[in-house]
Amino acid sequence: MAICPTDRSAWTTKEKKSPPPARPSPALFDRVGYCQIGTTGSSSPTAAASSSEAMWASSSSSLPAGGGGGVPACAFFAPTMPRVARSHAWDWVALLLLVAADVLLNLIEPFHRFVGAGMMVDLRYPMKSNTVPIWAVPIIAVIGPMIIFVVIYIRRKNVYDLHHAILGILFAVLITGVLTDAIKDAVGRPRPNFFWRCFPDGRAVYDNITTGVICHGDPGVIKEGHKSFPSGHTSWSFAGLGFLSWYLAGKITVFDRRGHVAKLCVVLLPLLVAALIAISRVDDYWHHWQDVCTGGVLGLVVASVCYLQFFPAPSDEKGFWPHAHFRHITERQREESRGRAPQPSTEAGARTSHELDAMEAGRRDQL
Repeated sequence: MAICPTDRSAWTTKEKKSPPPARPSPALFDRVGYCQIGTTGSSSPTAAASSSEAMWASSSSSLPAGGGGGVPACAFFAPTMPRVARSHAWDWVALLLLVAADVLLNLIEPFHRFVGAGMMVDLRYPMKSNTVPIWAVPIIAVIGPMIIFVVIYIRRKNVYDLHHAILGILFAVLITGVLTDAIKDAVGRPRPNFFWRCFPDGRAVYDNITTGVICHGDPGVIKEGHKSFPSGHTSWSFAGLGFLSWYLAGKITVFDRRGHVAKLCVVLLPLLVAALIAISRVDDYWHHWQDVCTGGVLGLVVASVCYLQFFPAPSDEKGFWPHAHFRHITERQREESRGRAPQPSTEAGARTSHELDAMEAGRRDQL
C-alpha cells in the first residue's frame, strides 16, 4: 500500500534530546573544584576554569554534612600538624643529625694553608667588626621567613603548606651550613684580615727558610682566620631567603604569564637582602669576593633543590600548594569512591535465598 506524503503518522519520529544536566550550586561547585585540584586526566573546561580559583580557596570552609550532591570526603577530614609531623619523623631526625654534624665541623681545626711573607699583600686589610652579626643571620634568613609562613597559614589554614615550608627551609639552611663548614675546614683559605689575626701587635715573624708565618695571636682568632672560603653568612642568607623567594613565587603566581612586574619585585626582594649581606662581608674585609660568590651560588642551589622537594615549580598550574596537599586530596577521593561502591544488602540476599528454596521445593512437588 502506498504511503501518502501528507500522512504524518508514517513519518519517522526523531529521538528527543535529553535535557541539559542541572548546574550545581555555587557552594558545592567551589568545594568540588577545591578537592579536584589534585586529580589527573581531567579535561573538563569547567574543572579547568575553576582550578585557579579553587587553588586559592580556604580549606577551612565547609558545607553541611547532609547536603545533597555528595560532598567530597577531603572537605571534612583535614590533617593536623602533629599527624603530619609524625609522618615526617625521620626527616626531623635527619635535621637533628645535620645540627650535630654542623656543630662538630665547627669544633675541629681547619686546614692551615701555607701563608708566606709574599702573600701578605692581600691579607693586610684591617680588622673590623661584623656589619651583620652572626646571630642576626638566622633571624633574617630563617625566623623572618617562618613568620611569613605562619601568616599565610593563618589566612589559608593549610597544614601541609606550613609544615613543609618550615621543614624545607630548615633543610635548606642546615644542608648549606654543613656543606659550607665542611668546605671551610677542608680548604683553609686565610681571610683578608689574616695578618692582624696572626700578628695582633703588628710585628710580623716569619720562618727563615720557608718564609711561612709564625703566628703569636689568639689561637681562636687564628683558627677563624683560616675559614674564608666560602662565606657562611652569604650561603645561609641565600639558602633561607632564596627558599622564601621560591615560596613567594608560588604563592603570588609570579609566572602566570600576565606580565605583572610588581610580583617579580616581591620575589626578588629577599634575594636583594641576601645580596646586601654578602656585600657586607667584603666591605668588612672578612671575605674575598670569590668567597661570597661561591657561598651565594651554594645557598641558592640548595634552597632550590629543597623547595622543589616539597613544592611544585612556581610555573606549574599546581604551584600554589605542596605536593602532599594534592596527594592527600587524591587519597581522599579514592577512599570516597571505594565507599560509594554498591554493596549487596542482607535483606536482598535473604530474599533471593528464600526464592531459590521455594523454586527447589516446587520442582520436587512436580516430580
